[in-house]
Amino acid sequence: MYTLIDGRKIAADIKQEIAREVVKLKTEGKKIPHLAAILVGNDGSSETYVSNKVKDCHQVGFKSTLLRYSESITEEFLLERINELNEDKDVDGFIVQLPLPSHISEKKVIESINPAKDADGFHPVNIGRMMIGLPGYLPATPFGIVELIKRYNIQTSGKSCVVIGRSNIVGRPVSILLSQKGMDATVTLVHSRTKNLKEIVAGSDIIIAALGSPRFVTVDMVKFGAVVIDVGTTRVASNETKSGFKLIGDVDFENVAPKCSFITPVPGGVGPMTRVSLLRNTLMAASLT
Repeated sequence: MYTLIDGRKIAADIKQEIAREVVKLKTEGKKIPHLAAILVGNDGSSETYVSNKVKDCHQVGFKSTLLRYSESITEEFLLERINELNEDKDVDGFIVQLPLPSHISEKKVIESINPAKDADGFHPVNIGRMMIGLPGYLPATPFGIVELIKRYNIQTSGKSCVVIGRSNIVGRPVSILLSQKGMDATVTLVHSRTKNLKEIVAGSDIIIAALGSPRFVTVDMVKFGAVVIDVGTTRVASNETKSGFKLIGDVDFENVAPKCSFITPVPGGVGPMTRVSLLRNTLMAASLT
């Protein structure tokens, strides 16, 4: 029988820990952490994510600011707003919600964020610090994945781990974190050009699926006793929900789960941990100011 990795529960536990830290800051007369977000356009997934982030801030006692702009804004306008947040001494950390409209360079936007306020952990300075094991702000989703693994006492040392997907936001950084001292997994990163991908995945003790392809990981790609972490969240139309859509993961959960030792659901697995990682990065940023 598999163990369901409950991201909602672990995220709630961490939020309680953060809330206690905020109470302590207030008691000591110190600054309350302030997390800001920029949302451009009205992408449905982004709207949901950012609105939940605002709720998270309220729950732990953070200050929260949400700046909304039309998808027709210019790149120059957005970079000016980012610079204002960089200079705002009351804001400890902030994110620019991705994806952005096609006329705005995500690369320019990420590089324009002050690394000391980079709550998402995407800036090259923070990625570089992570690469060589220096303290810094970790990319939010990989940070959350590693924390789930630690809190469920899942053994990684000497285990074979495959990461499916090579994005700069999830795949590459989580492969680095899992291979570092303390985690000590033997990590293979596979992608669309990988030969014998199914065989590589099927031989792995730990599978991190982060490619954004619904139900890509099928039962024949998973060995008995594997740990499966599903990062995928594809929105599909559904008559079963009030919202008119539901989230589908990268793993065929119903058929794969019985073969696993541990597995995350979608939703309720990695997603809540991504959001709580933003809070942890912001708390760290506030402690350094």
